[in-house]
Amino acid sequence: MSSFPPVDVTIYPYDCDAYGHMNQAAYMLMFERARWDALARGPGQDLFRRHGVWPAVRRATVDFQAPAFPGDVLRVDFEVEKIGGSSLEMRQRATRLRDQATIAELQILFVMIDQAGKPARMPAEVAAAFGGRPTARPGELMRHDVGDVTLAVDARGDGPALLLVHGYPLDHTLWAHQVATLARWRRIAPDLRGAGASDAPGGGYSMASYADDLARLLDRLGVERAVVVGLSMGGYIAFELLRRHRQRVMGLVLVDSRADADGPEQRKGRDDMIELARSKGAAAIAERMVPRLLGRTTQQTQPNVVEQLRDMIGRCPVPGIVGALGAMRDRPDSTPLLPGIDVPTLVVVGAEDELTPPAMSRTMASAIPAATLTTIPGAGHLAPLEAPTAVTRVIAEFLESLPKP
Repeated sequence: MSSFPPVDVTIYPYDCDAYGHMNQAAYMLMFERARWDALARGPGQDLFRRHGVWPAVRRATVDFQAPAFPGDVLRVDFEVEKIGGSSLEMRQRATRLRDQATIAELQILFVMIDQAGKPARMPAEVAAAFGGRPTARPGELMRHDVGDVTLAVDARGDGPALLLVHGYPLDHTLWAHQVATLARWRRIAPDLRGAGASDAPGGGYSMASYADDLARLLDRLGVERAVVVGLSMGGYIAFELLRRHRQRVMGLVLVDSRADADGPEQRKGRDDMIELARSKGAAAIAERMVPRLLGRTTQQTQPNVVEQLRDMIGRCPVPGIVGALGAMRDRPDSTPLLPGIDVPTLVVVGAEDELTPPAMSRTMASAIPAATLTTIPGAGHLAPLEAPTAVTRVIAEFLESLPKP
């Protein structure tokens, strides 16, 4: 249902034809009047103008069920049936108050257009005002302003929220199997700032900025709390969410990640990679990183995954690579945070992960109260990509064990 309350509309003689009946044009005007009255009582009649868009009618059908006459008071209810990337489909129902008869129903499809008359993205405030949220077809990304950047997001499904946070130098497609499969959850897989199709500013990268971006994204999507799943750098961001936005996290899954900060050798390595990215671009980062990110088994038996990863890294914007490296280099030590984590936690690690080996994950899991550890055979540092079915299964089992929100 829409967040709009019902609107009562009185039928006047000028609404009717010479025979005292409402015709189709009159019903269309009546339903439109109800929409504008509802906007005036809620977000304001300037809702669309504030965002530089206009709801252009693309299709409208009125179903007549009973006659209406001057003096009748009709209660108009609103129901949003679908909100897409740039469209909104709504049903309005008019019921006569004196006898509760359904008089007419309107099925209407709007497409957002900009000032040039071209299709425009659905603003988050508009979607929220109509009691819904923008949803995307599989593979279609929504874009949400979260302050100084706009994030591209693959968001699907309904239910409790599952926020999937990728690592460096990756994007949301790392989670393709989980997004497609965990159907009982509202899966939210963003491209972080500087990654994939999101904005890639020249500065402003830190674990704090990543975490704040995600908190604002949850706000835009109307999500109060989420289970946060973070891989590698995504785990560092999950720790920062716990520091800065503890109330937003109702569960935690740390995949191929670690809690300690970089030492001097690792910090120098980050600086060297920054210079490589600036001088030779993302392709050079891919050549250096692919053999380290994937396990031996994957490299020997899944050439398609090797190429998929190479392509994923290759399309990462250089400013985003540089920003992520600096953010990881300067991140705080999260080891002191571990004993105080009081949300259900799952730690997942690839058996062949050389960057964050299983022994490191065991140590981290043992420091978190009531955390569980699962090792994924035949996978390296990118277990969700290398062994997607196995990782999805253990995440699904963990989610099923959580208290119902």
